[in-house]
Amino acid sequence: MHKDEIVEEVREVRRAHAAAHGDDLRRIFEDLRRKQLASGRTAVRLPPRPARDFKRASGSSTAR
Repeated sequence: MHKDEIVEEVREVRRAHAAAHGDDLRRIFEDLRRKQLASGRTAVRLPPRPARDFKRASGSSTAR
């Protein structure tokens, strides 16, 4: 499979950021939130969309 250089670069930045915060999800989140607030940009929060019903394709072997 072909390796996408951009995807690999993004993954490396993510790994480095996580390592800088001890791979602690709470510390990673707090750092990202701090950066978001410091940026001065408005974050958009959309209301949740209602769940939609969907029909399974006939002949599906998955029983629920």
